Amino acid sequence: MVRVIRSFRRNNTFWLETKPLEFTDEYYGNKLIVVNSKKTYQTHMGFGGAFTEAAAVTFWEAPAKVQAEIIAAYFTEAGLNYNLGRTTIHSTDFSERSRTYIEGNDESLASFSLKEDDQAIVPFIKQALEKVPSLWLLASPWSPPAFMKTNQDLYYGGRLKKDYYQLWAQYIVKYIKAMAERGIKISAVSIQNEPAATQVWESCLYSAEEEKEFAKVLYQTLIEAELDVKILIWDHNRDILIERAHTVLREIPGYIWGVAYHWYVSEDSENLSLIHELYPNHHLLFTEGCVEYSVFGKEDHWKNAEFYGRNIIKDSLNYSEGFIEWNLLLNEEGGPNHVGNYCEAPLFFDRKKQSLIYNPSYYYIGHFSKYIKLGAKRIQISQTADSQVYSTAYKNPDGSIIVVIQNEGYIKEFTLIVDGNAVNISLPDRSITTCII
Repeated sequence: MVRVIRSFRRNNTFWLETKPLEFTDEYYGNKLIVVNSKKTYQTHMGFGGAFTEAAAVTFWEAPAKVQAEIIAAYFTEAGLNYNLGRTTIHSTDFSERSRTYIEGNDESLASFSLKEDDQAIVPFIKQALEKVPSLWLLASPWSPPAFMKTNQDLYYGGRLKKDYYQLWAQYIVKYIKAMAERGIKISAVSIQNEPAATQVWESCLYSAEEEKEFAKVLYQTLIEAELDVKILIWDHNRDILIERAHTVLREIPGYIWGVAYHWYVSEDSENLSLIHELYPNHHLLFTEGCVEYSVFGKEDHWKNAEFYGRNIIKDSLNYSEGFIEWNLLLNEEGGPNHVGNYCEAPLFFDRKKQSLIYNPSYYYIGHFSKYIKLGAKRIQISQTADSQVYSTAYKNPDGSIIVVIQNEGYIKEFTLIVDGNAVNISLPDRSITTCII
């Protein structure tokens, strides 16, 4: 028997469980999706989102009843069952304003304080920890303080001065320790968010050589501080991921736990497989993705959801171990954002109606995160070529098999064969389907 859960664009239907399907010996000449659970690949880490300042501020603007709904929507089995998260080291574009944790050019770091994070971000994370005490958190910086940089500015790229490598590493360690004092464990840190992007907001450029050299300093500083915190490199798009990761990993493989990446610019998921083939003991983790209104527009939320589903499937087939999307929550405008870089989030809080808006992307993520459990193994899947249909499969620790199929075209008829057992399945137009065997 196969349980079938569907979401489809017609009538905006979400998470509809249909009558179970029975295995059959009758084939109708359909296209095929074939699953072999004996052939396994990477282990699944989970799904999650980022506790940005924008998300936190928006969370605390909501009434208590809506706050409880948000936490349940993300951090319970009835919701998306998130177990991963991301924090930001001081400000980003999705902050109310630019800031750091120190006063002026304090090279002593004596003024270091998380007092502004304590206003909204820290208590927001603690709300999630009440539901998921084992929440795995990645911390990422957008820019060192301006005085540490070549351009003397938080914005517009610039580079970390070599004279400040050690001080910046100590700053990051102070952040990790300060979060620990608040009962929040940081499990991993990336060197720099998007180190090849010059932005009109907080940003900093690193060449591969610079990233490698700073990783050495940060690694040693973490060791001296007796912190078991993993280091991830890149934290940027797939397009030139191979060149960056190979340059760093071939020199200092023992210092680096894994490669973080984003989905902007490129859908070349195959680049992930090449890194896996070169460095099979290192981890691949998706650490940021959202739909930017300046690029995608904000009219077709269903198309945006399909972008989520397609990328999750393609990356899973290329050894990605987990998925951390960007802002957990935004207001109805796609903010707040101090440079007007508005984006979509799976959940919006409508400040006028005082209620949540569940975007289709929320439900698309759920077709994976609700059913693929922590520790699941990706298993072999092959399908008849179809440019509008994408599929992936996992075997959970309890032995259940999860197959997720996304159809971006008209109604399709497929036969799903799992370990030699066949079932005929219809895929509604513009739909995503989760099969549980």
